[in-house]
Amino acid sequence: MRTLLLSLALATIPFIAVGQDMTHGADNFYRSTQLITEKVHFSNQYHMQIVGNLYVPKNGRPGHALPAIIVGHPMGAVKEQSADLYAQKLAEQGFVTLAIDQSFWGESAGEPRNAVAPDIYAEAFSAAVDYLGTQPQVDRERIGVLGICGSGSFVISAAKIDPRMKAIATVSMYDMGAANRSALNRSQSVEQRKAAIAAAARQRWVEAEGGAAQYTSGTVHRLEADTHPIQREFYDFYRTSRGEFTPPRSSPQLTTHPTLTSNVKFMNFYPFNDIETISPRPMLFIAGDQAHSKEFSEEAYRLAGQPKELLWVKGAGHVDLYDRTDLIPFAALGAFFRKSLDGRM
Repeated sequence: MRTLLLSLALATIPFIAVGQDMTHGADNFYRSTQLITEKVHFSNQYHMQIVGNLYVPKNGRPGHALPAIIVGHPMGAVKEQSADLYAQKLAEQGFVTLAIDQSFWGESAGEPRNAVAPDIYAEAFSAAVDYLGTQPQVDRERIGVLGICGSGSFVISAAKIDPRMKAIATVSMYDMGAANRSALNRSQSVEQRKAAIAAAARQRWVEAEGGAAQYTSGTVHRLEADTHPIQREFYDFYRTSRGEFTPPRSSPQLTTHPTLTSNVKFMNFYPFNDIETISPRPMLFIAGDQAHSKEFSEEAYRLAGQPKELLWVKGAGHVDLYDRTDLIPFAALGAFFRKSLDGRM
């Protein structure tokens, strides 16, 4: 997920999917038989269409409005990668849930594809609140949000300025601003940051003169002997049948890769600034105790106001919590939202 000063001519990269680790109940493409499923479309404040999968419990009582949860997918992914799984598992616990494609990704609108636009990413969650709050089966006073990986930072950004989001949870959160400015464990220098910004600026000249778009960062497409363990972790999900998905209007080769020229927008993204103002709305941060990204959940928890909770999943890494159903604490998530969204269902 860190910026690697890497411009990928993706059309020339072979797409290779080899063996995958399906242990601990990995089930990204889970399909529940307990739910009514509907693809829905709605517009954000900028008249851009957002597409999502809506899940409603089949055993809901007619005329009884339910609490709802909006679920955001990992950065560079689509709703079919992790978000749908979480949405269904939570809907089975009695919530109306909505897994959305982020703007510029998947089936949602936005050009160019794979563009980075943190404010518009946050707006997608507010637009989802607009949509859910106008549905008769939803209690608009009981809407929560859940962000996985990069979406964790986007739901925090959204919740700071949208008090209609009554409860906020994150799983395997990445602060996409800090990850791009400083990389993991603050391992990127200011000079390296400036080099990334300069590379994006040079590419803007290329595209202004009619050249092709280039892409950066993201998950490798081939494993080598010296491939970093973090890249191997993402590869096992995004580049194998465990989690690989061909999104509409895109390709597996473009999955996880933002445009080079837009990725620097994350340098100006500070989701944890003023995070304490979300209080007294409750926040839950979930991460694996072995996750390479756990520094972001720790920092958000440190800065957040009360009430707040930090839940460590023993033995879990970052990507483990995308789809490993034996590790993901779905019961704890459901309990958090039940309590936070008034406690009665």
